[in-house]
Amino acid sequence: MSKSATEYKYNIALDAMGGDYAPAETVSGALEACSNKDTHVLLVGDEDKLLRLLPANIPTNLTIIPSHDVIYETEHPIDAMKSKPNASILVSANMVRQGLADAYVSMGSTGAAMAAGVVSLGTLPGVERPALGGPFLGLSPNTVLVDLGTSVDNRPSQLVNYGVLGVAFSKIFCNISNPRVGLLSVGSEDSKGNRQTREAHSLLSKSNLNFIGNVEGIDIPKDKADVIVCDGFVGNILMKFTEGLGQAVIEYLGKYLDASKGEASDSLIQELNKLTNFAEHFGGAPLLGLNGICVVGHGRSRSRAIMLAIEMAKTAIEKQFVTVMTEELIKVNGHNLVSDGENNDG
Repeated sequence: MSKSATEYKYNIALDAMGGDYAPAETVSGALEACSNKDTHVLLVGDEDKLLRLLPANIPTNLTIIPSHDVIYETEHPIDAMKSKPNASILVSANMVRQGLADAYVSMGSTGAAMAAGVVSLGTLPGVERPALGGPFLGLSPNTVLVDLGTSVDNRPSQLVNYGVLGVAFSKIFCNISNPRVGLLSVGSEDSKGNRQTREAHSLLSKSNLNFIGNVEGIDIPKDKADVIVCDGFVGNILMKFTEGLGQAVIEYLGKYLDASKGEASDSLIQELNKLTNFAEHFGGAPLLGLNGICVVGHGRSRSRAIMLAIEMAKTAIEKQFVTVMTEELIKVNGHNLVSDGENNDG
């Protein structure tokens, strides 16, 4: 390297071994990101494998950081972290803790990325564990859903913090100054929903968030709320159903479009894919509530999505995302930050 890390505006640790198509696609995404000379990509992974994929003239703003082992989706994150202390995701998170990187990015196990972040960086005051949130539907590209799957069981107080963290995301990434917050439920009336949502509704109503009440699934594409709160169990099912529906519709239409092959049909398929699989085109989503910046993406991400995830990390750095999340948490929760025990999702 001809420059030290401190001479770059953005230093991003990329988990080169995470994802279905790693390390080939992560290397390609890193090289795309390195076309911006203000960006220094710290490519974390198996050095021998990475060198075989890199060009002879490695960009001066790309550095290989050797690591050993990978934590896979099938492994329990905490157990795997103990048995694989030098896994690529752990090395990536530790680089942020040590001040050697400003953020880390991974297309690997979301659970491992979150666990590594909590262990290395901790969470913001009042946040028990990070959440995953962001736009997921191209028909409503500025509607943020929190949580997308990090916690499958949540107490009402945690849903309040999801609303707060979603507001921070909306302000930074969607440029909405006073986001409308809705609670996903089975009816718009205050009394509708299970015990969790009814109690969360009461807490959200008493907060100083711009809370508009319950919203239903049918409201998501209609721009009724800027931030929609739900537990990770519901959010993850909703996101994956949308992606699956999009793929099924594309396959269904394919047999009719085959007869009229051409630019029109190709454009339609690309647009349908973007509308129903928006997260992949967005690049990824930051872990909300982490005391540091981590962007996670789809395991099936290709090089462009990985490059976009790096760009999202750069935006979070530039706009001081951690500071904004902290300020929003204090604004809503004050000195009595919402935190009432351990999560029960195991």
